[in-house]
Amino acid sequence: MSLDLAPTLYPRHLDSLLRQSLQDTPAVLVNGPRQCGKTTLVRQYEDEMAYFSLDDPALLAAVRADPLGFIKRLDRAIIDEVQRAPDLLLTLKLVIDQDRRPGRFLLTGSANLMALPQIADSLAGRVEILTLFPLSHSELARRPNDFLSQARAQSWPLTSLSFDQQTDMTQQVLAGGYPEMQQRATPARRQAWARAYMSTLIERDIQDIAQIDQTSQVPQLLNIAAELSGQLVNLSQIGGQIGMNGKTVDKYLGILEKLFLVRRLPAWSRNELSRLIKAPKIHFLDAGLQSTLTRLTSELVLTQRTRFGASLETWVYSELLKLLSITPESWFLSHYRDKDQVEVDFVLESPLREIIGIKVKAAASVQSIDFKGLRRLREIVGAQFVTGIVLYDGTHALPFGEGLWAVPLARL
Repeated sequence: MSLDLAPTLYPRHLDSLLRQSLQDTPAVLVNGPRQCGKTTLVRQYEDEMAYFSLDDPALLAAVRADPLGFIKRLDRAIIDEVQRAPDLLLTLKLVIDQDRRPGRFLLTGSANLMALPQIADSLAGRVEILTLFPLSHSELARRPNDFLSQARAQSWPLTSLSFDQQTDMTQQVLAGGYPEMQQRATPARRQAWARAYMSTLIERDIQDIAQIDQTSQVPQLLNIAAELSGQLVNLSQIGGQIGMNGKTVDKYLGILEKLFLVRRLPAWSRNELSRLIKAPKIHFLDAGLQSTLTRLTSELVLTQRTRFGASLETWVYSELLKLLSITPESWFLSHYRDKDQVEVDFVLESPLREIIGIKVKAAASVQSIDFKGLRRLREIVGAQFVTGIVLYDGTHALPFGEGLWAVPLARL
């Protein structure tokens, strides 16, 4: 008996934005972590454009030797893993300035290229950047993601989740969103893939974006970041654990951010300048990777709810990033914490300064006290407050006063 080992293909919500961008922009870059599905997405356009992958050593050597000669021979092309040849991106500027037809180049990158100053300067105004994250919960369920529109309208259905909408949140969190990790049959095999994935990034991809001497300390830093996911960043404290000064920790965290492993979540404040100086939180971008590093299993979840709560918050953070990446408007995502230690896990702010607050609870019940931080946020922002949501592991959306709702995690 033969086994069907073909990977499952999921429609990606970013595809509609990608198609729109190719209609009016000379080049589009799909940025995102390795193995998140970028190649699968862009190769759907192979009937319109020639495909080249810079993971091919021979092609990479040729492109590095003569980037202008390579680009000038192309009319329209898909170029995969473009961060491996930074000079090619600088050459694209010249070629695009000579011929600004829309949809000429479709690029992918596994590093946050816009965080590299020389590249960001050359691409400004010529390339539209779209970010593809690992699979979202709604993509895995093959449903549209209408969480943001429902939150703004407060149009939550009061009926229970249907059977096909219900999900085992423990398994959802521990499996993460990487397609390959999702394909593995058991938790042990999924975690084996995650460990190999992170080792490969550290051993190979760091050198594409930064020349550093102490690569041996990166795994330690990554493990500490996983343990601290969802907590305030204290660079000196982190450095003290691995023999680094705060400035070096900041640099290395920046490298992990460029590889889409972690991200710092800024603090929300009415004063936008103070957002730059208040302590951010650190978050992993995938709960499956984070829970692998913290060695969290479904068995441990039953007895160590605090550890699961951190992974669940990481999962929600990742889902919100995926949601905002396909939203045409530019929303600001942050956290709220005041001098009384009253907190809101996530604050979403629209370009019109509308505010949505979100609190995460790893439980199947909700009480009025769970809305303390959301009520504080509502007092501060007044009429700009749209809604406050406690995401919980239940099956009903429940009203808890003006603008306040308990909403099942599965709605995200």
